[in-house]
Amino acid sequence: MHSETRVVDYLVRAISALNVRHVFGVGGANIEDLYDAAFDYEPITAVVAKHEFSAATMADGYARSTAGLGVVMATSGGGAVNLVAGLAESFASRVPVLAIVGQPPTVLEGKGAFQDSSGRAGAFDAVRLFTPITRYCARVESAADLPAHLHRAVTAARAGGPSVLLLPKDIQQAEMPAVPDFQPPIPIHRHDLSGIARVRQALRTASATGKVVIIAGDQVARDDARTELARLATILDAAVGVAPDAKDVYDQSASGCCGVAGSMGHPELLDAVHRAALCLLIGTRLPVTARAGMDDALAPITVASIGAEPPFLPSLHADSTDLAATLTALCDELHSTPVDSVFEPAAPLRQPSAANELTALDVPPSDGPGLRYRTIVETIDTALPDGSDVFADAGNTGASVVHHLRVPRDGRFTVALGMGGMGYAFGAGIGSAFARGRRPEGGLRRTFVIAGDGAFFMHGMEVHTAIEYRLPITFIVLNNNAHAMCITREQLFYGDRYSYNRFQPAHPGAGMAAMFPGLCAHTPTTLTELTAALRHCTDTEGPSFISVDCDPDEVPPFTPFLTASRRLP
Repeated sequence: MHSETRVVDYLVRAISALNVRHVFGVGGANIEDLYDAAFDYEPITAVVAKHEFSAATMADGYARSTAGLGVVMATSGGGAVNLVAGLAESFASRVPVLAIVGQPPTVLEGKGAFQDSSGRAGAFDAVRLFTPITRYCARVESAADLPAHLHRAVTAARAGGPSVLLLPKDIQQAEMPAVPDFQPPIPIHRHDLSGIARVRQALRTASATGKVVIIAGDQVARDDARTELARLATILDAAVGVAPDAKDVYDQSASGCCGVAGSMGHPELLDAVHRAALCLLIGTRLPVTARAGMDDALAPITVASIGAEPPFLPSLHADSTDLAATLTALCDELHSTPVDSVFEPAAPLRQPSAANELTALDVPPSDGPGLRYRTIVETIDTALPDGSDVFADAGNTGASVVHHLRVPRDGRFTVALGMGGMGYAFGAGIGSAFARGRRPEGGLRRTFVIAGDGAFFMHGMEVHTAIEYRLPITFIVLNNNAHAMCITREQLFYGDRYSYNRFQPAHPGAGMAAMFPGLCAHTPTTLTELTAALRHCTDTEGPSFISVDCDPDEVPPFTPFLTASRRLP
C-alpha cells in the first residue's frame, strides 16, 4: 500500500471519476506501476488481455456499449505498436478511447534504452506513430504536466476518437504535486443551428413533393438517439434504412423499415431511394460499404445529412455531436408545422411485410460441405434472447450476419467496417460483456460473437479472457477452413487458377473443449443440433463456444461479388 499519491494513483482515480470501471491491457515493465495502482483502487478492475490489439478492441467495445470512454493500457515497444490497428478502428469509427502507453524512463531516452521510442538519437518516435490515428497524442514530461494532458486527452476523445498519453516509467512512479482531484471535462456538443435550419427546410420541401428516405448510422446508437430517430421517421412518414454497422438503431419490425444499405443491403431500400425526393443521412458518412449500388439512385435527388462529420458524397450537411438533442429539436420544429406528403408514386414501393420479411439477395447455390450461411444465421436469430448484444466479424461471416440477422430487441449490434479488420469482434465483444453483462434490473445479458475461423485464428484466444472472468458470452465460429472471402475473390477475379487461402482442416470446437475442459463447447453438424447447442449456451451462465462447419466456396450475400463478371483463366 502506498501512502503518497503517485502519478499512477492520480491516474486511476481520474479514470474512475470518468465512470470507467474496467480498463484493458497487457502488462509489461513499463506499465506495471499502473496495474499496481489499479490493484489498490477497488472501483477499477484491470483486465489483462492476451494481445494488445484485443485489449484496444475491448476498450473500443466497452466504449460503444456504454456510450462512454474506453481505456487501454500497454507497455512500450511491441506492446505499443500492437495497439495501432485497434486504435485505428476507434479513429475511423469515432469511438472515444484513452490509451495510456508506458515508456522507458526519461533519463534513458536517446541513450539506447530497451524499447526507446522517444525519437531521440535515432530512436523510433511513438508520437509520430500515434498522431495520425488519434485526436490527441502527447508525451508526459513531468508529473505536474499530467492533469492538463489528461484533461485535453479526455476532451479530444469525447469529441470522437482515441487519445494517447505516453507515460515514462519514472514519471509514473513520481509523486504528484499538490493538485485538486481530477474534474472530468464537461462535454461540449456541436449543434449547427443554421445547418439544421437548412435541412429542416429541405425536408419540408421534399415532403411536399415526394417521399423522404432516412439512412441511419451507428452515431444514433452512441448518442442514444433511437427514440428520437423513430419519432422523426413517424413525423416524416419516411422509409428507413440503416448502415451495415447500425442494425440496432431502428426497429426492424416497424412499418417502413427497408433494411440495410450498401454492399450487404436489401432491395427494398434501393427501391425506396430510387423513388425518393430526398435522402436524409443521420449519423453516418455513408462510406462505400454503406452506399455500394446506390450511387446512381442518390445522384438525382437531394441528399441531406445530420451528424458529427459530413458524408463522403455531396450533401446539405448539419453538424451535430448530440443527435438525441438535435433530433428532438428538429422533431419539435417539424411537428409544430405538420408536413403533409402529397406524393403518389407511379408504382407502390416494395415494403417489408408485417413479419419483416426483407428480400434476401440471391446467391449462387452451394453444394459443398457443412451448413449454409443463411440457415445458420436464421437459426441463430431465432435463438437470441431479447437484449442480447451481437458482435460480428469481417468477411463472409460478417456479410451473412449483416444481411440475414435481425437484431434482438434492446440489444446492441456492432460490426467493425473501419480499420479493425479480422478478429476485432472477439475483443470488442468481451469489452462490451464487461460493461453490459449484468442487466440493471438483475440477471445476465448475453453477448454473442459471430466470426469466421480466419478471424478466430488471429485473435480467438481471447476466449481465455472470457473464461478467466466467467463472462456471459457465446462465441460462434463459422468454420470453412479458409479465408473464404479471399477464395471468392480468387475465383471471380483471378480465374480460379490457384488458392492461397484454403487451410488444412481444423476443429476449433474440439480444440476449445480440450484446452478448456470446463468450457461449454459444441460442434453441431445439423440445424437441429445447432438449435440445441444455442439453447444450452444461453442457459449457461459463463462463456460458451460453438463451431459450425460451412462451405468455403459458398458466395455470401455481398453485392460486389454477386454483380461481378468472372475473369476467365
